Amino acid sequence: MSLVNLVVTLVVVGIALWAINTYLPMDHKIKSILNVVVVILVILWLLRGFGLLGDIAAIRVGG
Repeated sequence: MSLVNLVVTLVVVGIALWAINTYLPMDHKIKSILNVVVVILVILWLLRGFGLLGDIAAIRVGG
């Protein structure tokens, strides 16, 4: 992952989240949930991109 790719992706996600929060009329609870989900996904993407998190498909829950 190149630094340019990282910065461009973070800027696009940030602008999209800002636009959704600003211009779409939604309940405050739904906006909060959306923000948390986007932040968690971005963190997982960054961890996977830097090699700190392995293949997500290999993670098993349960037996």
